[in-house]
Amino acid sequence: MPERQCYRSASNVMKSLKSTVETQGKYVTQIFHFANGVKRTFHGIDSESIKQGQFTKLRCKDGRMIFVNDANVLCIEIFKED
Repeated sequence: MPERQCYRSASNVMKSLKSTVETQGKYVTQIFHFANGVKRTFHGIDSESIKQGQFTKLRCKDGRMIFVNDANVLCIEIFKED
């Protein structure tokens, strides 16, 4: 029987993509404009936590984690928080 291979957790393997959002500051507000005309605003997003993929993952300073399906997003507005 072959020996089982160990895998590191995704959080240890993923590295920051150095998103340009980080240049706005540690915490930002983002408004997502979806293809169906819906807009959603999220406050307190930790700009260093953004991980891109089929679902973009965002962590907020209040502990929430948000997953956004990129296929449905037309644009994103980003505002620096004080």
